Amino acid sequence: MRGMFSILVFLVIWEVGSRSKHWLGADIFSPLRELIGMMGFKKTYLPWIGAVPAPTDVLHAWTAVVVDPGYWLSWYKSFSRVLAGFTAAMLVGIPFGLLLAVNRTAFGIGFPVFEMLRPIPPLAWVPISIIFWPTQELSIAFVTFLGAFYTIVINVVGGAKSIDVRYFQAAQSMGSSKWDIFRRIILPGTLPSIVIGSSVGMGITWEVVVAAEMISGGGSQIGGTGGGGLGFFIWNSYVGGSYEQIVVGMISIGIAGFISSELLRTLGKYVTPWLRLR
Repeated sequence: MRGMFSILVFLVIWEVGSRSKHWLGADIFSPLRELIGMMGFKKTYLPWIGAVPAPTDVLHAWTAVVVDPGYWLSWYKSFSRVLAGFTAAMLVGIPFGLLLAVNRTAFGIGFPVFEMLRPIPPLAWVPISIIFWPTQELSIAFVTFLGAFYTIVINVVGGAKSIDVRYFQAAQSMGSSKWDIFRRIILPGTLPSIVIGSSVGMGITWEVVVAAEMISGGGSQIGGTGGGGLGFFIWNSYVGGSYEQIVVGMISIGIAGFISSELLRTLGKYVTPWLRLR
């Protein structure tokens, strides 16, 4: 109920702010309009909201778009790209992070290079990936992979190194092998950090894939208005001057990202049952 109330308040503020251009221009607000003009503002509406389409206009545009198969194809393309890049980041990032955490030699060799590459924004790799990879689909998948890879690795390394050393000492004193220590101490102790890193990485992945779709023109999409991903949907709406559809695309990305992160958090509760007791 609190969440629904906060969304309702947000929509009301958005609607009022969007309609302020007309309301502040009415005769009843003429003294306020004169005051705004004296302050140096040329427009008689809230500059941070007034130029944004109202929620009612966005809803009207959404009802027109929702029956378009190209809109749902854009959902599918973006979801498939996010899933491909995120899965690759998990398959590579988790073992790599565990290797850095448990092996000093690997940490000394691999971590400095990793730290040099990590500050580079994934979008900075877009031009190079377009040149390097044979298709734009692989370029988008690679950039999406980078969006989640660094976050997953840094969380895995941090989670493994935060385990209390007394657990290792107790296990070694009772004759546990390295495999038992890894299986019973390191891996369970790192799982909460893996879950958190995955959730954060999923959000970054959606940010990256949308921007990559804008830059690359939707990947394999050539012309048309649908099927190039939600990022291309937003860019195509901007070029076409349909600002309501831009907001539709933005809200669609927010919904898709929320669903993805919520699924990961739900899965994380099942792989870390001991955390539910807190």
